[in-house]
Amino acid sequence: MQSLTIDIPSDIFVAVNETKQEIKDWIKVMLATHLYQLKKLTIGKAAQLAGMQKIEFETFLSKNKIPISNLEWEDVEADIEKLR
Repeated sequence: MQSLTIDIPSDIFVAVNETKQEIKDWIKVMLATHLYQLKKLTIGKAAQLAGMQKIEFETFLSKNKIPISNLEWEDVEADIEKLR
């Protein structure tokens, strides 16, 4: 596993009233969500980055009104054609 260091001014922790661990966890979830929305990560890999089980990440996405499927209508139509 690789690590990444991000410098965050200490007054940010005070301003948001969160611990370092809470902010670290939040950043991982937000990054995973964003990369998933950009189709850079699958839902499984995004869940892994977020430190969640896949079902937990899907639930998080649903609660935040983020689609848990990245299928486009064209993908569905192509799959239907393949089945014919």
